[in-house]
Amino acid sequence: MQTCLVVDDSSIVRKIARRILEGLDFQVIEAEDGVDALVVCKRAMPEAVLLDWNMPVMDGYHFLSHLRRMPGGETPKVVFCTTENGIEHISKALEGGANEYIMKPFDKEIISAKFQEVGLIAVPE
Repeated sequence: MQTCLVVDDSSIVRKIARRILEGLDFQVIEAEDGVDALVVCKRAMPEAVLLDWNMPVMDGYHFLSHLRRMPGGETPKVVFCTTENGIEHISKALEGGANEYIMKPFDKEIISAKFQEVGLIAVPE
């Protein structure tokens, strides 16, 4: 079973994401900011990260920068999931090492489609 780290300061968003991702057969680990997420990644690198941009302590962009420099940190597929919808944010995220970018609010279809695009789940036949 693949593991997805959900990084968001909102417990409600984490709960919704957990329900969706478990329905897609992921084991889910949660972190409420980038610092907590780095601790999780040092213990065991997940296959996927669903990442918020705006969080206290360490935001998603800075977490991504640290992640990609860690041993094995190039492996996880990172999908930003945020309210930031400006082209400059999207470009910065993708140039910084994100694999995909989705907007809040999200649903199962959106997450499923993006996870299919980055090769985390099979495309249904």
